[in-house]
Amino acid sequence: MIVNRPSRIRASIEVPPDKSISHRSFLFNAIATGTATIENPLESEDVRSTVACLRQLGVEIDWADGAQAAMVHGRGLHGLDEAEDILDCRNSGTTMRLLSGLLSGHPILSVLMGDEMLRRRPMARVITPLRQMGAHIQGRKGDTLPPLAIKGGALGGIDYASPVASAQVKSAVLLAGLYADGETRVAEPAKSRDHSERMLRSMGAELAEGPASVRIQPATRLEPLSLRVPGDISSVAPWLVLGACHPDAEVSIRGVNVNESRGGILDILTSMGADFELSEERTIGGEPVADIVIRSSRLKATTVGGALVPRAIDELPLVAVLACFAEGETLVRDAAELRAKESDRVDAVVAALGRLGAKVTARPDGFSVAGPIALHGGTVDGGGDHRIGMLGAIAGMLADGETKVLNDAVGVSYPSFWEDLRRASQ
Repeated sequence: MIVNRPSRIRASIEVPPDKSISHRSFLFNAIATGTATIENPLESEDVRSTVACLRQLGVEIDWADGAQAAMVHGRGLHGLDEAEDILDCRNSGTTMRLLSGLLSGHPILSVLMGDEMLRRRPMARVITPLRQMGAHIQGRKGDTLPPLAIKGGALGGIDYASPVASAQVKSAVLLAGLYADGETRVAEPAKSRDHSERMLRSMGAELAEGPASVRIQPATRLEPLSLRVPGDISSVAPWLVLGACHPDAEVSIRGVNVNESRGGILDILTSMGADFELSEERTIGGEPVADIVIRSSRLKATTVGGALVPRAIDELPLVAVLACFAEGETLVRDAAELRAKESDRVDAVVAALGRLGAKVTARPDGFSVAGPIALHGGTVDGGGDHRIGMLGAIAGMLADGETKVLNDAVGVSYPSFWEDLRRASQ
């Protein structure tokens, strides 16, 4: 794809539904007792991977291509069948990690596979606690990488201190905890996104939360939860960055999930002096939702670290673009988790923005960016990582000259991204 900087940007956008909530709405309702209707699920490759795996496990899901709603006919807590073939998670780490926890409670054999990129992503972080609970799991490279072979069964509750703040790890352990004998507790270095806790509680699970921990009791039944999936803050982030950095922009985004555990990008924008506001704040399906308007802004550098990182982990690559237009040096630290995503996003950010003239430096746990700097056009290779693909597109919309974006993979999370970008620049 080829992008150029438009003279002005005026757009009213309704971004794709939240990917994290879409995954969980299918996974959790699959083990509920009864039928749930999911309105506005994300039509993306990752979510389709979750649905395909659940269908192999015997779950009836009515969701045609392009349909605006899906029906999940839950099999109950113990109703999943053994799949006749491998479960192909394709590129979705959420699918593999959450299914690992769910399948650990079922006395069936499952083999979870993924594409080349997913087979390089770390899985010891879920294997370790699930093994402590009694699940039998094996993986490649000393039980650290996919594919994973899981034989579930009798589990015991554990008190687990996760070394990383990861919603996927936490969710995998909580799902296994539904099947455990006794209470399961997960503590994190900082609180990660809490969509699983909100949804499981709404379905009748017994949970108790602390500042950065959660306890779950074994369950005998989950009630189906019908909901409408709100807009994904991670898909809003490109528009927030474009609106703040472009010299003549105003972008309105409707129906955005502004859950505090996911809203780190909003805190970062505030600290950098961005001109934005929230309106029409409401609650949908237990999640806080609002409309957002952002305008061209004078930005100042900031430091991102500590508890803010897990609340903005997927948006941090785009923070590097913000930093290119901010006065001073912006530092992102405590974010070594970026190196364990679909790509090594630290090196990918440095390579992508470096090709466009940014002064960006890699650090072991993040990066630093000196600004302001005038970006110039060039070629950005997304490397099959959708976050880097979107970074290249937004940086190109802010650069002098033409920018070519290769291997963008944006369909993983935002299928209409290029069309929305085209309309915004007209």
